[in-house]
Amino acid sequence: MKISSEFSKYATHYGNYNIIQNQVVDKLLSFVKSQPKKILDLGCGSGAVAQKIAWELDHFIGVDFAPGMLELHPKAKHIECIYGNFNDDMLFEQLQTYLFDYVISASALQWADDLDHVMENIAALNTPVGLAIFTSGTFKTLNKTAGLLPLLRSHKEIKALQKKYFSDADFEVVKYKLEFESVREMFRYIKKSGVSGSRRVLSYKETKKLMHAYPLNYLEFEVAFIAH
Repeated sequence: MKISSEFSKYATHYGNYNIIQNQVVDKLLSFVKSQPKKILDLGCGSGAVAQKIAWELDHFIGVDFAPGMLELHPKAKHIECIYGNFNDDMLFEQLQTYLFDYVISASALQWADDLDHVMENIAALNTPVGLAIFTSGTFKTLNKTAGLLPLLRSHKEIKALQKKYFSDADFEVVKYKLEFESVREMFRYIKKSGVSGSRRVLSYKETKKLMHAYPLNYLEFEVAFIAH
């Protein structure tokens, strides 16, 4: 298992609340060497993957369960957006009617209700994959300082699923650090970026206490990459 690290400075004046997710897409696409023509993007969001693919495609299908995100997704003759939830077996029954060269999912599968079952469904598509999944190492110090249990699965749990369903794929864990000019900006980022999964378990008073107690000027992120 390869573990690497990357660091970013958070530039508040750009208003970019998806800076880590964008870096994850860049990293994920760096694994894709074959320039596949027919791609499925699970949890496509507003289209970061579609926007960053540099080669010509025949067919790109983006799936998301947020209609507002699909409205923002790039539109083109070769792009098809599907409203669907990767937790739903019915979606994969529909996807089985398509032929794909590659399946991508960037920064979405950590929210799977049953990641084992979702990976089983992805594996049943019998297609090379590029998957990026945030792990319990994300917000590690923040959770520890607040006395909260990790919301996400560990990279060891994800590694076990990779061995189970994608044993011929590479596995790499990347640790990111995102630096902030102030703790207030840091907490604003958490609220706006969606990386916390809308988790609200602290009261205003507890949050204020955490802001004073948090010992770092950056947030930690950890992402497991599974890719052919």
